[in-house]
Formats: sequence, structure tokens, C-alpha cells
Amino acid sequence: MSDEQNSTDLPIYDAQKRRVDRASKEKSVKIALLSCGSEYAGVQAEIESAAKDVNAQLVYPEIPVDELENIGRDFGLEVASPDLKLLMARAKSIIKGDVKVDAVLITTCFRCAEAAIVRNEVRRYIHNNINLPVISYSFTERTKAATLLTRMEALTTVARRKTLLSREKQKGLTVGIDSGSTTTKAVVMRNDEIIGEGWVPTVKVIDSAENALRDALEEAKVSKEDIQAIGATGYGRFLVGDHFNAQVVQEEITVNSKGAV
Repeated sequence: MSDEQNSTDLPIYDAQKRRVDRASKEKSVKIALLSCGSEYAGVQAEIESAAKDVNAQLVYPEIPVDELENIGRDFGLEVASPDLKLLMARAKSIIKGDVKVDAVLITTCFRCAEAAIVRNEVRRYIHNNINLPVISYSFTERTKAATLLTRMEALTTVARRKTLLSREKQKGLTVGIDSGSTTTKAVVMRNDEIIGEGWVPTVKVIDSAENALRDALEEAKVSKEDIQAIGATGYGRFLVGDHFNAQVVQEEITVNSKGAV
């Protein structure tokens, strides 16, 4: 591996290419897009590009036109925007089971106060009525695919790893590596108990990950060959995941959420 690839200055293109390569090997995820103003703001193409990079298919639930007339009453929220009414009606069709999806992305314009209220209410409505991962996001005219990628990756990760993320206790002998831009951390766990830790400054992504893992293994008094599985997260997760042949490579949003619960 070249020094350029191993440095903390991980090229954006390289990281994105690794993300796309990994996603292409996973099953495609159907994401219901509930949006208002994305075409007008010029970000629809950016949303589609981000979805493509994580091997996701955007789905636009179809609804009868007359459904729009009463949707405000059904939600207890009357809005002026036809697009917001359509957004709410599409959310209702998901709950009714009219369309089968794996996840939901709710996006509205940052500048619209009415949209912010609807976005939050629709997110709560979906959470309360169906077991689907949901991410909501407010965009501006300058929102790019790169900005959306981490959130889209988080959404597809949760959809694909439901069984793994639902586990409440860790089993076996495993390693987790967090390759951050300033520090790299490694932890060794055995049957839900931390038995080894490593924490070093990030100088070169791979070298720092190796050093942190070495310290964690030494403290745990186990060898690398004993490890049953490895997970990677953080800024350099794709480089680290490829180097160690990690079974799980996840962005920080999902990892932090799982750790919080």
C-alpha cells in the first residue's frame, strides 16, 4: 500500500470508491423517498446519486389523488403545500402496506418552517406505526451527494444489518477498530466484556490501526489468530476494513446509535 493511501489525508475519491465497491456486493435496499422541494432546489439528482453509491433503490409510493383531500385531517395537521400533502399521503401508504420498502428517507427544504413541522410529524408517525429505519434531513440548494452519503449509508446499513444491530449482548472473541482523523482506537471483547483496549494518535491509517490493535491484543493476552470477527468504523474504516478483511464496516452514525442503546 502506498504512503498516499496510508496517510491520514485519505483521498475522498478513494474512500467513495471503496464505499461503492462494498455496497455493490450487498443486497439492494428499497428506500421510500418522502420529499418536498427536492426538484425545485436542484438536489433530486444528488439524492439519486447518493442512493446509487450505496446500492439503494429509491421508491416513490403511489397514492390515489383523492387521498390528498383528507390527508390533513388524518394527520391532524393542515398544510398549504400540495407537495407536503403528497409527502404525508405517501407516508400513510407505507403504514397501510400499499408499498413494500426497507427504509424511509424524509427530506424537505431547510428554509420552510411548515416543512420542518411536517418532517418531524411524519418521522414520528412512521416510528410509531411500523418497524422501519427512518432518517430525516433538511437540504439547501447547495446540498451535494457527498453530504448525503453518510446518512444514506447509515440508512442502508440499518436495513441490511437488522439482525446484527438487534443483538443486546456480544458473544465470542471480537475486535472493533475506530479509525478517526486524530486518534485510532481498538477494543477486544469476549462475551460482552471488554478485555483489551488500544488508543493511539492517527498518523497513518493502517499503521495506527495496527498499533492500536497490537496494544489491545497485548492487554487482552490473546493473539490476532484467536479473533473470530473484526468490525471497523470511523474516518478510515474502508482502508482498515480492507486491510483486516473486516466482517463489518459501518459508519459512525449507526455505531454511535447502537452504543447509546
